[in-house]
Amino acid sequence: MALNETLHKLDTIAHSHGTVAVLGSMNADYTVTTPRLPGPGETVTGGPLTILPGGKSGNQAAAAALLGARVQMLGAVGSDSNAHFLLDKLQSAGVDTSAVLKTNGPSGTTVITVDAHGENTIVYSPGSNATVSPDYVAAHKRVIEQASALGLCLESPIEAVTAAARIAHAAGTRVLLNDSPFSATLPPELIKNSDILLVNEHETAQLLGIDEPEDDDWHALDWGRLQEKFHHFGFDEAIVTLGAHGSIVLDRTSEEPIVSIRPVSVDAVDTTGCGDAYMGTILAGLASHLTLVESARLASYVSAYAATGHGAQASYGTTSQIQALFV
Repeated sequence: MALNETLHKLDTIAHSHGTVAVLGSMNADYTVTTPRLPGPGETVTGGPLTILPGGKSGNQAAAAALLGARVQMLGAVGSDSNAHFLLDKLQSAGVDTSAVLKTNGPSGTTVITVDAHGENTIVYSPGSNATVSPDYVAAHKRVIEQASALGLCLESPIEAVTAAARIAHAAGTRVLLNDSPFSATLPPELIKNSDILLVNEHETAQLLGIDEPEDDDWHALDWGRLQEKFHHFGFDEAIVTLGAHGSIVLDRTSEEPIVSIRPVSVDAVDTTGCGDAYMGTILAGLASHLTLVESARLASYVSAYAATGHGAQASYGTTSQIQALFV
């Protein structure tokens, strides 16, 4: 598929009537840039501290909305100043936050260190995200049932995540599960009620019990064998992201069951939130009736664009911005 044809699919999202629902985390990201990441017990001097909007689910919702998708956010913020900050940023990206729960106490936060090469370390404090319950999910059952696609990750209580997947599956809403923060032991009911699994290469190795390639050549692996392993784990559709090496789409229901997605090269300054930009694009694509492969090709461009800016949501682009950079 030619570059212009791939990026033209972004216009399909903006004109789609499908809706994305995202259940999960919203965090204030406290970010500092350092020449290199500190080792254990080491102190390094960093640049100015910045506070940026984040949270895996909030990031995914913002990424999808900036592409023109209609997005409903489900989750919780606290009673602190970060709550207003997070909601304002999501709303400015085009996300509907009317169903977000307001609780007493702090909102979710992350502490992020970014080195000169764009690599990062992240510490997560759940705060209000931990208050999202199955009862809250049930109260917003209609939002999930009316969505074309539901995005889930594991920064919320697993009972609430599973409840959302159950409602979506019963309604025919496509469920995209991001196994992050990584867990090798997902509840059987969550697996049963999810359609597509999104994991990176390292998570794939842990999940399927395989050795990582010594030469880091993931494309050389026997992906047919790995596809069978995903099937036995419970997923006939999966996407494995490979960082700067692209991604692999596995779909036993497709005429092309294994498709390698080429990476998009950029001068990266910060990879924080790139994976969430990727997932947000997949959600927007699914809600717009694009195929999984078409969505993944778009996601490569959207996540690459995000790597050219600092922060997570702060680095995400609109359709016009992304097309302008790559065309």
